Amino acid sequence: MDNFTYLRQVEKWGLQEVICKGHSTGNPFVDFKIKGIFKSKNQTVEVDGFYDGNGIYKVRFMPSFEEEYTFEITGNFSNEQYSGSFTVLPSVEDNHGPVRTANTYHFAYEDGTPYYPVGTTCYVWALQPQEVQEETLNTLRDTAFNKIRFCIFPKHYDYNFKEPISYPYVGTPCDSSNITKENFSKYYSSFEGNDWDYTRFNPEHFRHLEECIQKLCELSIEADLILMHPYDRWGFSSMSAENDELYLRYVVARFAAYRNVWWSLANEYDLMPQKSIQDWERFAEIVCQCDPYSHLRSIHNCIPFYNYSQPWITHCCIQRQDLYKSAELVAEWREQYKKPIVLDEIAYEGNIQHGWGNISGKELVRRFWEATCRGGYAGHGETFMNTNDVIWWSHGGKLHGESAERLKFLYSVLKETPGVGLKPLASSWDEVVATTQSPISPMSIENNYYIYYYSFMRPSFRDFYFDDKSKFVAEVIDTWEMTIEEKGTFSGKFRIDLPGKEYMAIRIRKIKET
Repeated sequence: MDNFTYLRQVEKWGLQEVICKGHSTGNPFVDFKIKGIFKSKNQTVEVDGFYDGNGIYKVRFMPSFEEEYTFEITGNFSNEQYSGSFTVLPSVEDNHGPVRTANTYHFAYEDGTPYYPVGTTCYVWALQPQEVQEETLNTLRDTAFNKIRFCIFPKHYDYNFKEPISYPYVGTPCDSSNITKENFSKYYSSFEGNDWDYTRFNPEHFRHLEECIQKLCELSIEADLILMHPYDRWGFSSMSAENDELYLRYVVARFAAYRNVWWSLANEYDLMPQKSIQDWERFAEIVCQCDPYSHLRSIHNCIPFYNYSQPWITHCCIQRQDLYKSAELVAEWREQYKKPIVLDEIAYEGNIQHGWGNISGKELVRRFWEATCRGGYAGHGETFMNTNDVIWWSHGGKLHGESAERLKFLYSVLKETPGVGLKPLASSWDEVVATTQSPISPMSIENNYYIYYYSFMRPSFRDFYFDDKSKFVAEVIDTWEMTIEEKGTFSGKFRIDLPGKEYMAIRIRKIKET
């Protein structure tokens, strides 16, 4: 390759990658630094680069404006100084930019397009054999999932005893050939037999993750990256403070320029006693400092919630604490934290032995609708037993449950929401009611749109009254059978008949006066 390459044209919110030859002696991951400064009429951004092996250094940048940019590459990685210029073109197709929080409790892409997260969890899908990865991507193409949570480090837990396709560091893992369900706790806690150099990354591992992030981006799916987790037999969860920082800086330098990245500091942070709250706050400071694009950031709990009021947290990434209640508490959490509420783990559709992984598809879909009508968002997962132990929640592959199609239907309803998001309304004790979350605008659209959700209640009719003059169109939504039946136009007092079955909803839209 040439000693210095980069793209002469990049689309807005695309990825510019500057590649330079440099020193390869010693340990380039710690001995040498590379940095880029990118400037345009409206933007100046300084970003860290990284070593990619074989004497190659890279600096990545995501431009936010359609204009001419110049850049300079500096650092002790080379005796040369590099500079250049490029043009940023308009974004194309489904490129709406990074997702941001919007309207306090909701999300929108940077260009203002509303974003309604319908997420799923596949913890280590990117570290499975190639055929499973391809199957996962093919499955995702046919769903409404527009966010996926997954890990950078491999995972050691039930149904996850096989070795990953790669490791993040140079070294040798412990011998896993004798690990079984009965003795896995020994390996889980001892890290015996591992030999890693935590100052030398394995670029192949991270290159592959980048390819996965890019493939997700092409499917308009956000990559919710889990930076740390406790399910570990390799020692990655117990590195020194110095190695933790080296890892975080390397990961952010490599991944931050991808517009579809979110940061989740941890999965179940409270199951990592080796990390203190002070450690997590320090990790957050590092991520905020190193990410010039301010991607969405959160941290995930097992039992006790993190303090989601912390200013670095952009949204609440919540695992339910109660066996039954989860979505029912969304409105309370909205008021407490004043941030978007994302229930990334509200239990999974499946039939494994664990209580968090054996609810029905109907119950999972009910929790989604409850969360939605209370002004929040829910996350999907699937944990069905099978002979190959390839389970969606961890490995990806194929979906076997009933919920995914119903969540696609819910997403189609969400996309018809006027404005940006829904908020809960006070209502009768046996229903959940949502209306449009009015944006900060002099032209309010509040009180023009309502969804009444009846969950497991089974009324045969409902009576309504808003005022004497306005006209409303009413529809009955069967959230399980995925049908919408128009009931007509009404004003004054009116009654809507229902079939007396579970999981029904009524949508009422005010007709604009002409």
